[in-house]
Amino acid sequence: MIKLYGHEMSGNSYKPRLLLELLNIEYEWVKVDVMKGEQKSPEYLALNPFGQLPLLVDGDTKLADAQAILVYLARQYGGDSWLPLEALPLAQVVRWLSTTAGEIRQGPEHSRLYYLFGATSINIERAHQQAENILTQLDRHLSTRNWLEFDRPTIADIAVFPYVALADDGKIDLAPYPNVLSWIDRIKQLPGYIPMAGM
Repeated sequence: MIKLYGHEMSGNSYKPRLLLELLNIEYEWVKVDVMKGEQKSPEYLALNPFGQLPLLVDGDTKLADAQAILVYLARQYGGDSWLPLEALPLAQVVRWLSTTAGEIRQGPEHSRLYYLFGATSINIERAHQQAENILTQLDRHLSTRNWLEFDRPTIADIAVFPYVALADDGKIDLAPYPNVLSWIDRIKQLPGYIPMAGM
């Protein structure tokens, strides 16, 4: 059985968990208590030497990084509907994985880390500016479509969703972004959807 190691307050842990639920795949959720440093324990480091979350174990396959796990699950179990193989559609989805690791991380995710977890090394003014920039772009993009790409949800939507939906944790108001709010609601209506802690 697939095992997914993560923390319930981590948006990156939530992404693959949500996809597993949407794909109706049986798995075991293994909570790693980061407050106790369990991700740095010898047992966990033997599985993932980087000591980061999340981690997926599927038979002999051990895979870290939320975006990488989404790609694996989509190709292994979800098929073309979640991650197309043709060059241009594939690139369109991957673009959003990069946006997640870039602008969304530097904006909504950093704002959440600052306010919810006390990560004071973060420049909160810059994080809020980054959040405003990406949310403006996202709202404009969603003004003419229901999903980030194509006529269906893909792993692009799953990758972008958590930290945008949790923007309030970072004291970011989503009210000025009605198209983003509608998109969040559409994701929450997907069969198999489960909320993350705090949503």
